[in-house]
Amino acid sequence: MTGTSADRSAHPTAPLLELAGVGHTYTGQRRRTTVLRNIDYTFERGTFYSVLGPSGSGKTTLLALAGGLDTPTQGTVRFLGRDLTRLGLGRYRNRHAATVFQQYNLLTYMTALRNVTTAMEITGARPATGTRKEHALRLLAELGVDAATARRNVLRLSGGQQQRVAIARALACDVELLFADEPTGNLDEDTAADIIETFRSLAHDRGTCVVVVTHSQQLAARSDRILHLRKGRLTEQPGGAGPARLP
Repeated sequence: MTGTSADRSAHPTAPLLELAGVGHTYTGQRRRTTVLRNIDYTFERGTFYSVLGPSGSGKTTLLALAGGLDTPTQGTVRFLGRDLTRLGLGRYRNRHAATVFQQYNLLTYMTALRNVTTAMEITGARPATGTRKEHALRLLAELGVDAATARRNVLRLSGGQQQRVAIARALACDVELLFADEPTGNLDEDTAADIIETFRSLAHDRGTCVVVVTHSQQLAARSDRILHLRKGRLTEQPGGAGPARLP
């Protein structure tokens, strides 16, 4: 499912995703901890972003807010000009944004193919052509998972294959935004390089906005925009491969 026309055309000139004055504070029993402070940033279609920063700098919190997994305690997150809280976080996640986690979060009692089709059933996604199964097999094949591998239980797959299945599951609903939290942290160098190129292809060939939180300088060097989060502030650094604009 690609979302309703009203979702995508209500503000045709608005940025894809905008963080406006976003801050976030966690309140414990004895203290309040502010992890994000007054962040203003716009994410564009067809661009691959990496977010770097030391442990505890708020990278995962930033990803959760942008991905609709949490709401900021200050400021607004907007998708195509609409406040996520007004659009509905569940609706946003089901139709427009997906998150890939470091630990994959696959359903381990299912095959790779069933993981993808189950995600489509839960969100009500229907491909433009063919069945859900056919669409899932096409997605997996595009990501390097052949039909025979797709029919194996995910516990029989390598880490790189499981990560590709997680990405296919996220893309099965034709989302415009893909977020990933340390997606190469558990992978060997060669497999990590393949996953990085997958993200570049998703951004440049499919027009997906890809935002990856990482400690990997290798990944950052291949992204289009390098963002750095330190002491709750987000800045853009020179570098990266530079965006390859869609025609």
